[in-house]
Amino acid sequence: MSEQLRSGVLCVNKPEGFTSFDVIAKLRGILHIRRLGHGGTLDPMATGVLPVFVGNATKACDIMPDNTKSYRAGFLLGQTTDTQDVTGELRDSSDMPVSREDIESVLPQFTGNIMQLPPMYSAVQVGGQRLYDLARKGIEVERTPRSVEVMSIALTDYDSNTRRGTLEIACGKGTYIRTIINDIGEKLGCGGIMTSLVRTSSGGFTLDDCHTLDEIQSAADSGKAGELILPAERIFSKLARLRLGEAQARMYRNGVKLSLERLYDIKPGVTEYAVFAPDGAFIGTAYADTESGLLRVGKNLG
Repeated sequence: MSEQLRSGVLCVNKPEGFTSFDVIAKLRGILHIRRLGHGGTLDPMATGVLPVFVGNATKACDIMPDNTKSYRAGFLLGQTTDTQDVTGELRDSSDMPVSREDIESVLPQFTGNIMQLPPMYSAVQVGGQRLYDLARKGIEVERTPRSVEVMSIALTDYDSNTRRGTLEIACGKGTYIRTIINDIGEKLGCGGIMTSLVRTSSGGFTLDDCHTLDEIQSAADSGKAGELILPAERIFSKLARLRLGEAQARMYRNGVKLSLERLYDIKPGVTEYAVFAPDGAFIGTAYADTESGLLRVGKNLG
């Protein structure tokens, strides 16, 4: 009989060569559970933090309140490829010398809210088709630049002889790191490609929270996979906590709106809450509608 797994988050250190969906498929075989979802796609060449939602926690895949991600990206200047990374076909090259000061002088242009053109090799849909499907057929279509947020970008390592270096980047959802490197290369006038990518954090989870697929397999073989699953409330740790009474928790689970006047933990000016049952079990999220005086159910995970 397979281990009874609780709902929550299993953080995987995604191996190179796997898609995010490959990881889900592998985990379904290891854990013998169908209800799995991932929090944020990673390219096959990337490694690092991939939060995987287990059981009822899959309902939270699309509502993570913290969409901040951080990356450590290797790059090479002087080359341009069709994929904007080292896996693609070479399109252009340059022997132009570039100093550390040259790179650092353009980095401020890539922080804050910036416009980014989605790369052809991406999962973005245009006209109902994935861009990467079109790119593999040799078709390039017009794309609309999108606004993305880059909180910080720093050059942590650079060798002007090889023109190889490392960037540390913190950004919001939907940001393509290889496109940032490509655009930095364009700005410098020499081109640039991504050579490696490690996601060091995602949605408040870090590499310290992660386990390799081999470690998860070993835990499952010994009936201890459940010990690796983090509680679902970790996803909502930045939200205010709201504890309900027995009757209130029952009503919440049934989707009934609750009167704000009857709730003790409601705070002035706070609209979004992580909701807990009387026994301390996390059961979902809720929104305080001050106009109606009611608490509306957000995502019911109980």
